[in-house]
Amino acid sequence: MSCNPAIGGIAKGQIVREIDALGGQMGIITDRTAIQFRMLNIGKGPAVWSPRAQCDRGKYIWEWRSTLDCTENLDIWQDQANELIVKNNEAIGIKTIWGAEFHAKSIVITAGTFLNGLMHIGKKMIEGGRCAEPAVHRFTESITRWGIRAARMKTGTPVRIDKRSVHFEDMEEQQGDSDFHQFSYMTSEQRKLHQLPCWTTYTNSNVHEVLQKGLLYSPLFNGQIQSTGPRYCPSIETKLITFPEKEQHPLFLEPEGENTNEMYLNGFSSSMPMEIQLNAIHQIPALREAKIYRPGYAIEYDYFDPTQLKHSLESKVLNGLFFAGQVNGTTGYEEAGGQGIAAGINAAIHCSGGKPLIMQRDQSYIGVLIDDLTTKGVDEPYRMFTSRAEYRILLRQDDADARLTEMAYNLGIAKRDRYDWWLQKEEAIKCLICFCMEYPIKPKEINPRLEALGTTPLRAGCKLSDLIARPQLSLQNLSDSIPALKRAMTLPENRKEEIAEAAEIRIKYKGYIEREKAIADKMHRLENIKIKGRFRYKELHEISTEGRQKLEKINPETLAQASRIPGVSPSDINVLLILLGR
Repeated sequence: MSCNPAIGGIAKGQIVREIDALGGQMGIITDRTAIQFRMLNIGKGPAVWSPRAQCDRGKYIWEWRSTLDCTENLDIWQDQANELIVKNNEAIGIKTIWGAEFHAKSIVITAGTFLNGLMHIGKKMIEGGRCAEPAVHRFTESITRWGIRAARMKTGTPVRIDKRSVHFEDMEEQQGDSDFHQFSYMTSEQRKLHQLPCWTTYTNSNVHEVLQKGLLYSPLFNGQIQSTGPRYCPSIETKLITFPEKEQHPLFLEPEGENTNEMYLNGFSSSMPMEIQLNAIHQIPALREAKIYRPGYAIEYDYFDPTQLKHSLESKVLNGLFFAGQVNGTTGYEEAGGQGIAAGINAAIHCSGGKPLIMQRDQSYIGVLIDDLTTKGVDEPYRMFTSRAEYRILLRQDDADARLTEMAYNLGIAKRDRYDWWLQKEEAIKCLICFCMEYPIKPKEINPRLEALGTTPLRAGCKLSDLIARPQLSLQNLSDSIPALKRAMTLPENRKEEIAEAAEIRIKYKGYIEREKAIADKMHRLENIKIKGRFRYKELHEISTEGRQKLEKINPETLAQASRIPGVSPSDINVLLILLGR
């Protein structure tokens, strides 16, 4: 947790729930160390509901350390990788700066922002992977010498504020939720840590004026930084240039921990000189006397072209070498964690010669993420959004366990207790749905309640599921008026709300879910058509020049993957189908 002390957010929260459903630890550790939890987009449809938790940074780190130390069969060696060992086009080991060598059948590179990392604050440039931690040199070069392409990207982090110097009376308080939602499907107890608010404020014309005058000294705009930064998490100076018409930008002051005075100023990422950052911050009424722990800074680092990866995240160039996280051109803990668990699973499978785990686009956001990276590549740090998933009604945060836990159990990465709980939960959901589909409702019994809830009274009888489909109605607000429903909702107390919510979503969105499944099934027909190694694309003059070039570069596994490559047109796909028929 090197930057923002939070986990989740739009689409990112879904990825964490998928990691959890696969047997990963990220959701469990987030729940143990959360100091605020919110379900974002709750006013919209469940396809975009997204969990987000503010964490105690120090406790999060040590909770992870404790978990790793107690993991059976896991050996830990603390050192710095210096050289990749390759033999016969296969990665077989790593040599460290202290001369230790480790040999393995599979190697996973998860180097974050450390490869040739360079930090910027104004004209000052310091080598490092993040503040006070050294950069890694030579390792990139030991990888690229084998034909793996590398390039540079940039990210940034905001100033850290001392909360004792903040005028909170001039900010708006943002409390967290106090309901049943958690990140992990296995967490049943209440939140352990003291829950804290976040705070919101805005920049203003005075702030913008200070920053505008300082643009000459900004590494982003004076040519000092050449690499590409994240489009969807821009620095404050980039916001001024990109949105010159905006008179203010929102800022979020977030606690770093339960017992620390350090706070994170979300929305004020910057690499401007520290005196300019501080002067600009002092123009905000709530921060007029702000003291800081450290200024914001930008960091440049190496990443590797993800189109040179298979969907298993194994390199197409060197066998046995896997990449995950920011070294694949992504940004964010959640995107890194999703790749990490996929690469780890496939690295283990590679050791025993099994069939790799490939998650489809209608199966998980992790599948969407990996397919986007390996098929389309990146020209800026990749960040996940719900809009990137064409099947997001199937990829909800509430059903990640239904999508992935059985598969994870069969692979041996989800334990028996997780699998048993999922089976019990699924059975309870189906029983509740079945009750609602079959239970008859008579108008005279329910109409007074319907009128009280502001929805149209019934003229004729119907099934309970038809009522639940109405947006104003829920299992909860009807249970007091329908005794049989109340009895049907006699569920395990620590899981009652979770089961009821899952059942209600399936009832309300039944038509949308079935339609999206049908579309996904049609696409699976193309997923089943393997084309890798079947064409010499350079010789296929029946398809467009751009299509030939892109197909040659990516060398897709399936016809479905080929159809998602930018520059490959539907007519190009039709040509390939005809040629396959021959």
